[in-house]
Amino acid sequence: MRDSRLRRPAVVPDIVSGTVELTTTPPLVQRPSGIGYAKEHPADRDRRGVLWLRVASNPDGARGRPEFGRVHPLRQRRVMRRHLCQICSRPASRTALGTLWLIEDHRGEGPDWPEGCATVHPPLCVACAEVSVRLCPHLRDGWAAVRAQDPQIQGVYGQRYTPGLLAPRAQGPGVVRYDTHQAAWVLAASQSITLYDCTLVDLP
Repeated sequence: MRDSRLRRPAVVPDIVSGTVELTTTPPLVQRPSGIGYAKEHPADRDRRGVLWLRVASNPDGARGRPEFGRVHPLRQRRVMRRHLCQICSRPASRTALGTLWLIEDHRGEGPDWPEGCATVHPPLCVACAEVSVRLCPHLRDGWAAVRAQDPQIQGVYGQRYTPGLLAPRAQGPGVVRYDTHQAAWVLAASQSITLYDCTLVDLP
């Protein structure tokens, strides 16, 4: 009898990394201006100068089996920047109210929520959103469908560092805004977007 654990999942988000898409991050070096790699490539930093995890490139497009707990940094940046669906990579749903996001439900944070909230989860099309609310682990404790007319990429999520005696010291992961000093001391893994002009909506 075939083990069901070996079956390929029915839905695999495009931003999920595969088993052959390994991170190959070299040791970090410490500079007066922040962290870096001893031998950096142009693709190691984004347009705003933040250092990113390196990911092995597979010219044949092979990804291996999906690892749902690991987001692919380059694909996450691409769909976030272009407002593509994080699952199918087609254009995310957009109406007069804005682009569609699914986020954890934090309505208890105040009457203005979700205005100005930040998320590392890219937008979705309606069809993939309907699948996500049934299958996505990070939505199991409650979710909200939000349309944002003015989403702005303002930071990254990654491992934060501070200057050490001989090498940078890790301070734990978190979201860092581009307009802060900490941006020079973070090793980014995902892009963070802030949602403005928000409307809570129902899924069809």
